[in-house]
Amino acid sequence: MTFLEMLGAAERQNQSMLCVGLDPEPTKFPGKLKGDSNKIYDFCAAIVDATADLAIAFKPQIAYFAAHRAEGQLERLMEHMRRVAPQVPIILDAKRGDIGSTAEQYAVEAFERYGADAVTLSPFMGFDSVAPYLKHEGKGAFLLCRTSNPGGDDLQNQRLASIEGQPLLYEHVARLAQGPWNLNGQLGLVVGATYPAEIERVRAVAPTLPLLIPGVGAQGGDAVATVKAGWRPGAPIIVNSSRAIIYASSGDDFAEAARREAIKTRDVLQAARN
Repeated sequence: MTFLEMLGAAERQNQSMLCVGLDPEPTKFPGKLKGDSNKIYDFCAAIVDATADLAIAFKPQIAYFAAHRAEGQLERLMEHMRRVAPQVPIILDAKRGDIGSTAEQYAVEAFERYGADAVTLSPFMGFDSVAPYLKHEGKGAFLLCRTSNPGGDDLQNQRLASIEGQPLLYEHVARLAQGPWNLNGQLGLVVGATYPAEIERVRAVAPTLPLLIPGVGAQGGDAVATVKAGWRPGAPIIVNSSRAIIYASSGDDFAEAARREAIKTRDVLQAARN
């Protein structure tokens, strides 16, 4: 099953557009887990177990594991997600962006070592930094397009005088992903929930691509505005919430609290679509 097929199946089975982001920071862990980097797997696995029937995708952020020398725990977590939630695709949030043989190795890392279904990429170095990932049949790649951070304006919101029509850089990225770069239908775009007008513009430029939309929850993105701007029939959106869900409680009930927050967010998203 391809990434897009998995995405559609998870959306239907779990009635969800919610992506649960896994950004484990041991200093924020609850109760007896607090401060223990050896408990990253335990913390994340409990979140996965509590939300497996609520999510359209899981999105582990690799830096939170690597910073604590917890790549082995990430491998265990990937296996756990496959076992308990085989219907839910996994997006490895790595934001890689190199070329040639280095990109080939990063692709092996994402898809073979960790077994991810999709990965996030920076398109700054051009198509030859994206192409190695597309050689992995059925896998997905989400290109950073209009990100949720304020500094995104520094480059993404600048006009390209050398391109006909002088599009903004993020618009040009969206056109490339919708068109000539999307050789096998494997590409999607990352667009921040903090910019609903830009989500709507990206959707107009890339009417069929899946959009990975971070920024709902702790970053303050409006869930209803996000859905209205980005969701269209046959054009999925994957709305990520990380900290608001995984740190919903600082007590031993953190997994139950994460489930309650995930239900609330999922239902808000579904209501906005309907």
